[in-house]
Amino acid sequence: MAADQIVLAAIAGAHGIRGEVRLKLFTDDAQSLARHARFDAGGRALVLAAIRADKPGTAIARFEGVTDRNVAESLRGLTLTVARTALPALDEGEYYVADYLGRSVVDETGATVGTVKSIENFGASDILDIALLKLLLPKLLPLPPRKSWR
Repeated sequence: MAADQIVLAAIAGAHGIRGEVRLKLFTDDAQSLARHARFDAGGRALVLAAIRADKPGTAIARFEGVTDRNVAESLRGLTLTVARTALPALDEGEYYVADYLGRSVVDETGATVGTVKSIENFGASDILDIALLKLLLPKLLPLPPRKSWR
């Protein structure tokens, strides 16, 4: 089932003393966030005042009403979400991570083997983190005596 809210970024912490925050992006770039004026952050509405690219996968943002480091630091860990309806249509082969989370993973016979827990990307491609239902392995060799397990 598709999520109504899509996570676009997470607040990683404060940046400087004037209320800016560091963002971990779950989009292609900072400009993807700039299209949206308002975000939901854990039930709190945050209005974007400015955003600029930083290192790859990160950005620096300023939100209305966040004027010092203490307030910015209190936002650490919040995710920035928007309604799915506010996002552009997807191109062929594109997807939202939320569409895969919790989905069943099946083997070549159609048997369910687990569910998608998360999707990570460490640079080369997306990697599915799959929670296996159960893994049973045959015991092929005898176990050594218990005192040698240390």
